[in-house]
Amino acid sequence: MRALIGTPSVSSTNHSLDQGNLPVIHLLADWLENIGFDVTVDPLQGQPGKANLIATIGPKHKGADGLVLSGHTDTVPYDDSQWQQNPFKLTEKDNNFYGLGSTDMKSFFALAIDVAKQFKASDFKRPLTILATADEESAMSGAQALSKQQLQHAKYAIIGEPTSLTPIRMHKGVMMESLTVTGIAGHSSNPSLGASATEGMHKVINELLHWRDEIQRKHRNPVFDVPFPTMNIGSIHGGDNPNRICSHCETQIDIRPLPGMNLDSLRADLETRLSHVLPEQSKLQLTYKPVFCGVPAFETAAEARLTRLVESISGKASESVAFGTEAPYLNSLGLDTIVIGPGNINQAHQANEYIASNQITPYCNILQKLVQNICIN
Repeated sequence: MRALIGTPSVSSTNHSLDQGNLPVIHLLADWLENIGFDVTVDPLQGQPGKANLIATIGPKHKGADGLVLSGHTDTVPYDDSQWQQNPFKLTEKDNNFYGLGSTDMKSFFALAIDVAKQFKASDFKRPLTILATADEESAMSGAQALSKQQLQHAKYAIIGEPTSLTPIRMHKGVMMESLTVTGIAGHSSNPSLGASATEGMHKVINELLHWRDEIQRKHRNPVFDVPFPTMNIGSIHGGDNPNRICSHCETQIDIRPLPGMNLDSLRADLETRLSHVLPEQSKLQLTYKPVFCGVPAFETAAEARLTRLVESISGKASESVAFGTEAPYLNSLGLDTIVIGPGNINQAHQANEYIASNQITPYCNILQKLVQNICIN
């Protein structure tokens, strides 16, 4: 944990903050090779200094029905002035371990490797894979780069995101979209000299709110604390002076769809709705683009073998969460996936991030029993 947290690997949509993850990948590769894993480092195309790692022990043939222990190697950016200790130094205090990535989620790899070391290579009847990805916190590009062939030997996956040791079989997706209205500037004393982008955006936002009401009436899932899809109008920017007709206005929205709601279908529906909002004679133009590709919603069946097995081993019923993970990408590769890890999501993405020490041994016990059940017995 100390070595991983001491190796910076921030990913960010802000290029001035974005870093590579190769130093973390090389640490993991060395450790895993030393305990008998066959390690592949897979660089991300067009992203120097960034790579995924796939390390496997045991048989690797297609259909071997193995287990993947998966996590991301990057962290969010940090505000140094808000930290009470060095974010890149593992600090033990009050029965907690502090450090950037301590709970989200570098510690997971230390615990997964510690569990793997307890078995000999000859013990594995089915393969165990440790998967380490890049860029989960910014663009999910690492998970999107994975192919079915790379994990053809696996059937089950555990993602060690912080869930307080509660199995998660379902989460919402996320879309972030940018909407821009372009008008014509002019002197505010004569509206006919221009076309107001802010007035156009007012119509756009009204349509967004009507659309939100419709999809919330249509889609419900009582498993979630907020049982309907949400849409947040997170920002709006436009104009430069009160005596000038506004020529440019942008809003950015966040949509959290439920499982079963397809991102491309939602985008197509939204684009169709918005295409009729601004009359052609208004001299206003609306452009629409995703801020990033989005993360699909995720669901593994309640009756799936992995769901029941993790519930039995953890002693907890599976639940749902609102935050996103790489689980839908592993699902799309044919892997039944459950998210379960040590630490609490409330400690993630903020200063003085920590993982509670009393969750470490129980989590290792859960992983050990999963490996024993799926890969050894």
